[in-house]
Amino acid sequence: MRPLTRVLGFCAVAICCLTAVTAWAQANPDPKLIEGAKKEGELIWYTTMTLDQSKQVVDRFQQKYPFVKPELFRTGGGPLLNKILTEARGGRHAWDVVVGRGEMVLPLIERKLLASYLSPETKMIDSDLVDKEGYWTAYYVNAYVLGYNTKLVKKDDVPKTYEALLDPKWKNRQISVDTEAYGMLQGLIGIWGKEKAVAYFKRLAAQDAVPKRGNTERVQLAVAGEYPLILAYNQTIERMTQRKAPIDWVPLEPAVVQVNPAMLAAKAPHPNAARLFLDFILSKEGAEMLRGFQRIPVRKDVEPDPPRLFRGFKRVIESPEDYKNFDETVKLYLEIFKLR
Repeated sequence: MRPLTRVLGFCAVAICCLTAVTAWAQANPDPKLIEGAKKEGELIWYTTMTLDQSKQVVDRFQQKYPFVKPELFRTGGGPLLNKILTEARGGRHAWDVVVGRGEMVLPLIERKLLASYLSPETKMIDSDLVDKEGYWTAYYVNAYVLGYNTKLVKKDDVPKTYEALLDPKWKNRQISVDTEAYGMLQGLIGIWGKEKAVAYFKRLAAQDAVPKRGNTERVQLAVAGEYPLILAYNQTIERMTQRKAPIDWVPLEPAVVQVNPAMLAAKAPHPNAARLFLDFILSKEGAEMLRGFQRIPVRKDVEPDPPRLFRGFKRVIESPEDYKNFDETVKLYLEIFKLR
């Protein structure tokens, strides 16, 4: 067999194998997992995802696996972490799966409250979105990008790099920043180093950037012309773009990507149902649901809507492991923007 023929033959076999593995993962759960889940009959899911979307997920899961009755608890990231830690201190281990924010991961690992589990579905997820030890897998993500009011800024004039955002013409309250975008600083520290990242944010603050809490309200203000430029999540901006509002966005590379991880409880009361549920939310079907929610799925075989939300730009993952110095990052961010 000639070398090119051998390579093509190998690729064909590899593709067939990957297809078979993918089909198995999506369509044929482990029979032992199914039997175990049938005996357990229940699942407890703690999440920070919006209640209406979370309810649709558990309803779809129950349709698929009617022998498991899911129970849902939804709240914000801080309150959810406090609930889990408070319950654990009292000897109560009520939850099976949690989907939260990256800053939850290390406190849960340190207290041995997470179990390692690498779902078969992770074969279709990039390695930087899956913990090597199996303690977390990205469920959906958000990317920090630069939005711009299309009536106030011509497309050719939009800053295309972090450095271009520091041009003197963007001084004097023309850039909106979130008062709690600590993760953006954390992500750039991870790729640039602390000295360079902190120096950059100090120069950004010197542009007289406008700090204000929240993504949705700030994007609405940018649409209204309150400021021409905004650093915010791309999915929040994209929703308004698709509604024909006068706003669009560009990624500043590397774009910092925030991970919303899915995790398995170390003392899950329903461990088989928990793994079955994790496989479901990480599956192609689960990712397609996220896309329908206008969230950003991470699977290689499910494009976001539109694909540019997570394709075509260099990224740096705001890895949950980086949160070990998060308190220091928060303090730095608040000091830089004189928020306390």
